[in-house]
Amino acid sequence: MSDHRSPIAVFDLDGTLADTIYDLIATLNVVLQSEGLPALSLEEGRTLVGAGARALIERGLAVAGRSVSSDQLDELHRLFLDHYGRNLCVDTRLFPGVVAALDRLEDAGFALAVCTNKYEHHSIELLEGLGIASRFRAICGRDSFPYAKPDPRHLLLTIEQAGGDPSRAVMVGDSITDITTAKAARIPVIAVTFGYTDRPVQELEPDVLIDHYDRLFDAVEAIIPTPMPAVANA
Repeated sequence: MSDHRSPIAVFDLDGTLADTIYDLIATLNVVLQSEGLPALSLEEGRTLVGAGARALIERGLAVAGRSVSSDQLDELHRLFLDHYGRNLCVDTRLFPGVVAALDRLEDAGFALAVCTNKYEHHSIELLEGLGIASRFRAICGRDSFPYAKPDPRHLLLTIEQAGGDPSRAVMVGDSITDITTAKAARIPVIAVTFGYTDRPVQELEPDVLIDHYDRLFDAVEAIIPTPMPAVANA
C-alpha cells in the first residue's frame, strides 16, 4: 500500500523563521530589572536564546552572577510570560526570504510545520502576527506534548501531527538544540547561520548550512528529491 503522507519541512521559530531577539531580550531585561540587575545588550542576549523562556531567565541571571530559588524562578517566569505575551511582535520580523522559501516548498508538495521551545499559544500568536501561521499544518511548542526539544519525540510528534512522512522529513534550525534533536530523531538538519547560538553553528555539524533563505529549497531538494508528477490533462 502506498504512503500518501507528504514530505515535510519542520522549522524552529526563534532565530530560524523569525528574528525575535529584540522582543525576547526586551522582556528578559524587564525581568532582570525587577531584580535590580542591569539590562543585557542584544549581543549579550543572543547566545542565551533557544531553550525556552525559563532557561533564558536562568541564563540571564547567571550573566549577572545571580541565582534564585525554584519558587523565585517560577515568579520571574510568570512575569516574563505575561510581559512577553503582550509584546510578541513589537520589533520581531521574519528573516529575509522566508515567505518565498515557504512558497517554493509548498509548490513542491511539502507540508510545513513548526517545532519550537516557545509555548504553543505564543508561537501561534506570533506567527499570526507575522502573517504566516496558516502556512503550517502544525505549530507545536514546548507544552504541546510531554516532551520538548532536545527530546527527539518533540520533533517526531510534530511530524505526525502535521501528517508528514518522517522518512522524507527535514529540520531547519539555528542552534545546538535543533541539531541535537534532529540527529536523535534521525532527521536531516539544515542550519541557518544568522540565528542565535553560543557556538559557531558549523561546529555543530548540521547536514547543510545556509546563509539565506534563497538557498533553502535547493538544500532541501538535495536531501529529499521530490520530482513532481506530471499533471494529467482533463
